[in-house]
Amino acid sequence: MIWFDFGGVLSPPLAELYASYERKTGVTPEQLVGAMRTVAEGMGLPTLAPVELAVVSEAEWGRGLDRALRAAHPGIDLSRARLETFGEQWFAGVTANPVMVAALRCAREHGLGVGILSNNVVEWEPYWLPIVEPAGEVDFLVDSCKVGVRKPDPEIFRLAARTAGLAPEQCVLVDDLAANCTAAEAEGWRTVHFRDDRQALRDLGRCTGLTAAFEKLALPTAA
Repeated sequence: MIWFDFGGVLSPPLAELYASYERKTGVTPEQLVGAMRTVAEGMGLPTLAPVELAVVSEAEWGRGLDRALRAAHPGIDLSRARLETFGEQWFAGVTANPVMVAALRCAREHGLGVGILSNNVVEWEPYWLPIVEPAGEVDFLVDSCKVGVRKPDPEIFRLAARTAGLAPEQCVLVDDLAANCTAAEAEGWRTVHFRDDRQALRDLGRCTGLTAAFEKLALPTAA
């Protein structure tokens, strides 16, 4: 079974998402990430964990971002940023990575189980799920905000395997973060560290024995 990450794999790369948010709001990636870290550190948690574990609501988190941004950048213009409804603005206009969508569909068509294993936010579901609709149905969706544990915590990989009724060695994770891949491998999973479409397709082919099928997806637009 292949478990696909959402952010950075089925979605565009995170750098593109941050750049898109800056165009919408004027808030730079550095400013935004700094504010996210400030909010999380105040709770003793990793950067996005407060909302990805549903410790706080999106609105509470957004108010924290507002305070952190104003404190770190006096005079910052936040008039275009809707921080308390962050997800709606973040995902506006975002479309899926067509190559990874095709890879998911290819895996399913060749008889493999497919799932999404994502660190995500309760209030963002109405915005991110439609983005992956072109991929079609998945067998399982394991979402950090609903299960109370997030990547790279080993427990989320154990939970995902149990959910699918599979042994760890039957699971393959496709993820853009090396730390998540390392944690999955420590639990006995195989992994594809997504860096670009062509490389991911090549590695998926090696993991599954479906090299020819995945190679067909490596069109020039996948470069």
